[in-house]
Amino acid sequence: MSDVDRRSELERTGGRNLRTSGRRHADYVLLEDGTAFAGELVAAAESVTGEVVFTTGMSGYQESVTDPSFHAQIITFTNPHVGNYGVSEAAMESGRLHARGVIMREAMNGSDAPGADEGWLDWLARHGVPAITGVDTRALVRHIREAGAMRGGLFAAATDRAEALARVQAEPAMVGRDLAAAVTVAAPETHGDGTGPRIVALDTGIKRSIVRAFTERGVTLELHPCTTSAEDLPGADGVFLVPGPGDPAALDYVVDTIRTLIGHGRPVFGICLGHQLLSRAVGLETFKLPFGHRGANHPVKDVRTGRIAITSQNHGFAVRGEAGQRLDTAFGEAELTHVNLYDGTIEGIRLLEAAAGCVQYHPEAGPGPHDSRGLFDEFIGELTRAA
Repeated sequence: MSDVDRRSELERTGGRNLRTSGRRHADYVLLEDGTAFAGELVAAAESVTGEVVFTTGMSGYQESVTDPSFHAQIITFTNPHVGNYGVSEAAMESGRLHARGVIMREAMNGSDAPGADEGWLDWLARHGVPAITGVDTRALVRHIREAGAMRGGLFAAATDRAEALARVQAEPAMVGRDLAAAVTVAAPETHGDGTGPRIVALDTGIKRSIVRAFTERGVTLELHPCTTSAEDLPGADGVFLVPGPGDPAALDYVVDTIRTLIGHGRPVFGICLGHQLLSRAVGLETFKLPFGHRGANHPVKDVRTGRIAITSQNHGFAVRGEAGQRLDTAFGEAELTHVNLYDGTIEGIRLLEAAAGCVQYHPEAGPGPHDSRGLFDEFIGELTRAA
């Protein structure tokens, strides 16, 4: 069955599992521990390998695959229907697709939703991203929750299982992997009209919704390659530490730059990977989570106020520590201010003697809850006070 025929069949059946379409052998998802899940290759319909993770968001499939934090990963969507409202330029979180592949229970390819520019599967195919539908994603996610996120791949039925497993095991592990250099801007970029506060950022994988969160507030945001040294960054009112993919422990060169920037009169604010890098800069350790936090429904508590926010998250590593803990750093005392109520991991840090802080989650939440968007206003307020 050709790729076009698969998509046509998918549209006729409304996205039901295509293993009933008469094929004797099913395509499959294969994990590095040898576990396999049957399905039907669609979109680019090619084999691909990467780290297999899952996200619990009920919308935002286009935002997910274009989010740099999903670079080199294969995304399993827990929502059973994916692609039902098409894709659009407005939903792009970057200029390209970063996910290696997509795993779904029931894929849709409709393009008649308001605001849709193209069908989901047509769009994935046009960009060369493989996908598989008809997979028992509930079983796959339960397996990852028990065994941990791991390398895996999407393979055609004709691919020998031993050959597929060898390809999966040849995929580099996420621990120790620097992916920021693969997603950073090639040259400095400026966003905004230049009339408000100026913020510089080391781009380790920013999202367009974050850029909008700043520019809509009148901020001019300057993105610089993540390899830029502190000495080569221009003067500005503040420093923003960007989200992104990979292992924060592999980014010592960025951590060294952050250490130089802290405490020099410019407020510093970090999100996600930026939170992990700032934490490492003040002496804390990071570690890989068993299966990460990815979705738009993660409750986080500010231990200083007791306030709980529902947050959007996308990360596979976390900061080691205990909520409420205070510690001495080279920049004065620091407090671990926020905690994830699912697993108790650290979600926020504030330096008490320097204008610096960070959160593990995404206040811009594109898409997701808007509980924490005020953090951008707080940061801009610090810029004003420090001026």
